[in-house]
Amino acid sequence: MDRHVRTTDDVLALMDGLFAPGADRWTGEGASWWDDFYADRSKAVPFFVDKPDENLDAYLRQGLVTPGRVLELGCGPGRNALHLASLGFDVDAVDLSPAALAWARERADEAGAHGVRFHRGDAFALTAEGAALAGPYDLIYDSGCFHHLPPHRRISYLALLERCLAPGGHFALACFAAGAGGMGSELPDAELYLTGRLHGGLAYTDDELRRVFSGLTEIELRRMNDEATDSPLFGESFLWAALFHRAADEE
Repeated sequence: MDRHVRTTDDVLALMDGLFAPGADRWTGEGASWWDDFYADRSKAVPFFVDKPDENLDAYLRQGLVTPGRVLELGCGPGRNALHLASLGFDVDAVDLSPAALAWARERADEAGAHGVRFHRGDAFALTAEGAALAGPYDLIYDSGCFHHLPPHRRISYLALLERCLAPGGHFALACFAAGAGGMGSELPDAELYLTGRLHGGLAYTDDELRRVFSGLTEIELRRMNDEATDSPLFGESFLWAALFHRAADEE
């Protein structure tokens, strides 16, 4: 007998367990999968490049986002966190993988970067109420984390934004796009639980993203520009690039 469920967190943890261990890329138990993924730095993985996202660069150049306190979710080898820090942002960057963070710290040392702190662990735990990374943050940035969450963890993600994003702050996202030229699984949410897998990550339509983040004001939602290999910026058109704003008078 195992009748331990009594809270929302208990339900979420139970639903985490409906996925096969190899599918877990969002809890602390998923760190080893990501360590294996980052073990060979020479792999032809688009986001292994040391370049910031083109949409992030655009937000900065257009003055849509200005220096302040930043939380990056799933920072990987640190390319966006280090770019923001170089421009005067105060950055907390989170990732599950020790291997990814070791690479990020090496890049930071090589660049002589200041203003960025790398944190290993589950972003939901690290940003819990009263935790060191609970915010408020002027910008929450996510390039490739959200689409690796199972459907029930969208609840956790929205709760993170609610407690950590400052009134008047911005949330920016890059994630798999559904449809022609996109990437990721387009299976219905329910079928993911039947298969016990996330099939490499979830694709979203633009309307689905608008519905998920309907509590925020949309500033931009478009396909990311496809950047050439010799560009100083990262960009792949199979991703959405989105920027949302939280009302300044929201408590």
